[in-house]
Amino acid sequence: MIIIYTTFPNMEKAKEVCKALLEKKLVGCVNLRDHLALYWWEGKIEEDEEIGAILKTRDELKDKVIEELKKLHPYSVPAIIWFKVNANDEYLDWLKKVTE
Repeated sequence: MIIIYTTFPNMEKAKEVCKALLEKKLVGCVNLRDHLALYWWEGKIEEDEEIGAILKTRDELKDKVIEELKKLHPYSVPAIIWFKVNANDEYLDWLKKVTE
């Protein structure tokens, strides 16, 4: 199992993109959270409200999820960060059933 983390400018766009990934069965579950983001952009520090998205999927779907995220994402340089995680067997079985 892997977790893919990305951010969106607002809840509407986050839901739109994440629902598309769910409908394509590329992810099994998404968690969305409001947060404050501080970051460097074009030579200065920016401060924005963003929506953080935690996408849960199978390792073998990573490339497809990333490809789809790049197509649908509104940012010119989206953060698409992933890492392998462990989970209980029951959750992993469920994830396999609901993804591609």
